[in-house]
Amino acid sequence: MLRFLARRSLGAIVILILISAITFFLFFALPAEPARLACGKNCDPTSLAMINKNLGLDQPVPVQYWKFMVGIVAGRDFAVGHCDAPCFGYSFVSQEPVWGTIVDRFPTTLSLAIGGAAVFLVFGVGIGMIAAWRRGTWIDKFVSSLSLLGASMQIYFVGVLALAWFVSGLGIMDQPAYYPFTDNPAKWFSGMLLPWLVLSLIFMANYSRMTRSQMVEQLQEDHVRTARAKGLAGRTVFFRYAWRGAIAPIVTIFGIDLGSLFGGAMVTEYTFTLHGIGRLAVESVQLTDLPMLMGVMLVSSAAIVVFNILVDAAYAFIDPRVRLA
Repeated sequence: MLRFLARRSLGAIVILILISAITFFLFFALPAEPARLACGKNCDPTSLAMINKNLGLDQPVPVQYWKFMVGIVAGRDFAVGHCDAPCFGYSFVSQEPVWGTIVDRFPTTLSLAIGGAAVFLVFGVGIGMIAAWRRGTWIDKFVSSLSLLGASMQIYFVGVLALAWFVSGLGIMDQPAYYPFTDNPAKWFSGMLLPWLVLSLIFMANYSRMTRSQMVEQLQEDHVRTARAKGLAGRTVFFRYAWRGAIAPIVTIFGIDLGSLFGGAMVTEYTFTLHGIGRLAVESVQLTDLPMLMGVMLVSSAAIVVFNILVDAAYAFIDPRVRLA
């Protein structure tokens, strides 16, 4: 296990370095000069030269990339002051350190992603298991039809309807907002509940269909039929034999879907006016705040890579046939 985690960690570092290099050099491939974007509309040559010097943009691009990577690990000195590690530079718009802004916004996105994942895994997998257990009945057909309907929905459409019905119309749910969990767990839960449900809707539909399909397939396997032939109870066969074989592919797909989950979180944040890194990424694109956009991309990529490593490690405990050594 330790050797596996070490190999995956080294691979993750290589992936993040490649992502940082591609993002950094695309940064300078834009038609507009980075310093001119930071300078604003009323920019004179003197101010432009000063910004180039203050941000280190007057040096060759490979040198700038090296200093950027060193700054992430050890901090970096700018003309405007010292930037502590991890240093991603300064925002063109707010002139604030990029890392500080991301740290302020990240808990919102993390709460949204983890809560949404918990909802669609619990309900999506649970509904799929019920459909497989009652295969061929009206329950199975109802769940299958409902899953197709849910998979065709879009977050920005369902989110607006949910706000209109449950918040403004019926008033049975709180206005979505992020409150730190350590300050007030109850307000944190009530403020994030509606975004969790909306974010999980499409994923829930997909996972219910996937779970049903996997369970039906596992119920036809030889080892499951052998267990039935031995006289084991139906529930024992269903949960101990079929379920253990069906859950492994679902965990694998969940690792792949983590990237989509962060993309869905971005749309959800914008729909419900939640100030997370997804909304920060959209604002950075709109304002052409390239240092902030680079920081958001690298932090999001690192989070996805770490989650995938954790999912792969959990895969070995779920399926004993896997040997990581």
